[in-house]
Amino acid sequence: MKCPYCQAQDTRVLDTRMHKGGEQIRRRRECIQCKSRFTTQEGLLEDLPFIVKKDGRREPFSKEKVMRGIQASCQKRPISLSEIEQIVDRVSRSILNRYEKEVSSGVIGQMVIDELRSLDDVAYIRFASVYKSFRDLDEFLETLESNPESLVPQGNKVFREKNNES
Repeated sequence: MKCPYCQAQDTRVLDTRMHKGGEQIRRRRECIQCKSRFTTQEGLLEDLPFIVKKDGRREPFSKEKVMRGIQASCQKRPISLSEIEQIVDRVSRSILNRYEKEVSSGVIGQMVIDELRSLDDVAYIRFASVYKSFRDLDEFLETLESNPESLVPQGNKVFREKNNES
């Protein structure tokens, strides 16, 4: 391993620990030449399939992009970064296990929606409203009125009944 400080090739491992449930190894290293210490991580390189976008474009799967989308939906909600990372890990593991070369962005969006539905109603609705690409508020409300189960988890009342409005 090359030292990031002096570029020397000789380093020694001081400590090795499992990280992220055994999926990664963290090593504390010391450079023989300059005595600097640094940490490295080793993990499996996942060969994830390409994502087919709505317009037909293909792009590599990005855990970071999924993470950003979920974080935006969970903003100012009582959801920890650890919970978000677990969702991203479950979604990417599912993609890796179920799809070999390509998967549509819609499948990934639905996986995230299913995960958020069981975690937090507000985050779920925020993500679903972006994922479903509503043009405006009227289209969003029309979908809720015509098929509330498509966005709202069953058993939860998000909006008042029409006859109860003032």
